Amino acid sequence: MKLGLLTAAFPDLTLEEIAIWAHDNGFEALEIACWPSSGSEHRRYAGVAHVDVHDFNAKEVRKLLGRYDLEISSLAYYPNNLDPDADARQAANDHLRRVVEAAQLLGVETVGTFVGRDQRRSVAENLEDFKRVWPPLVRHAREHGVRIAIENCPMIFSADEWPGGRNLAYSPALWRQMFEIIPDENFGLNFDPSHLVWQFIDYTRAVREFAPRIFHVHAKDMEIDRDGLYDEGVMSLGLGWQVPRLPGLGEVRWDRFISALYAIGYDWVVSIEHEDRNFEGELELVQRGFLLARNTLRPLVV
Repeated sequence: MKLGLLTAAFPDLTLEEIAIWAHDNGFEALEIACWPSSGSEHRRYAGVAHVDVHDFNAKEVRKLLGRYDLEISSLAYYPNNLDPDADARQAANDHLRRVVEAAQLLGVETVGTFVGRDQRRSVAENLEDFKRVWPPLVRHAREHGVRIAIENCPMIFSADEWPGGRNLAYSPALWRQMFEIIPDENFGLNFDPSHLVWQFIDYTRAVREFAPRIFHVHAKDMEIDRDGLYDEGVMSLGLGWQVPRLPGLGEVRWDRFISALYAIGYDWVVSIEHEDRNFEGELELVQRGFLLARNTLRPLVV
């Protein structure tokens, strides 16, 4: 396995600046943020474009990464692909197609994204939307030799994401249904154990069950604020008590998780996703956060 990082936590650095720092600090891969370069999405950890998929030179990007002995683990674009606003949905779907095409030009096998969701409609209604929207997207990826890896974050961290969250693909039951609807071999998971912790889902069991579908792995931890849980209860769906942390500062047992990945034969990148508010606001703090996560994971990732 290799240790990498998602570049979205460095919105003010160029791709080369990130590559230099990553190489100098022992990382082996980058998961490159590819939101629209217009910066139209201003949510935290979104709207970052380290490769502008509408205007870039694939040869130069490959040369840049090669100069610093780094691989590209995935191109990253995480919008709401089932947005209830028709124009926003179309824009997300169209940009995802461009990210897929960019991945082919770069020789990158995987694109990470969200399925999306209309948070005010039922799961069943969203699955009907999924049946219409997603097969053509996966087919487009297949035609370009690219795999789609959907992340399992429920996207319910704030009041405007209540009640259902903005991403449908959050549980094993839903993954099974999605893989029945789209059995294509290029449709799988970007597996993040932190999102299972606060749902009380056994992440090592999920690794075993969905082994063939795990294309990419995010390393993020989750703290359960017990006072917040006491106050809000589980019916709040995590609001007020699920706290994203860097690996080593939460409740994920990284030795068990990485062991489960070895057991299924996963041999690709573990990509650190930095969403810890205690290590943001200044570049030096963000870098310290990544180093903390690196030091937690490096003894396990070989």
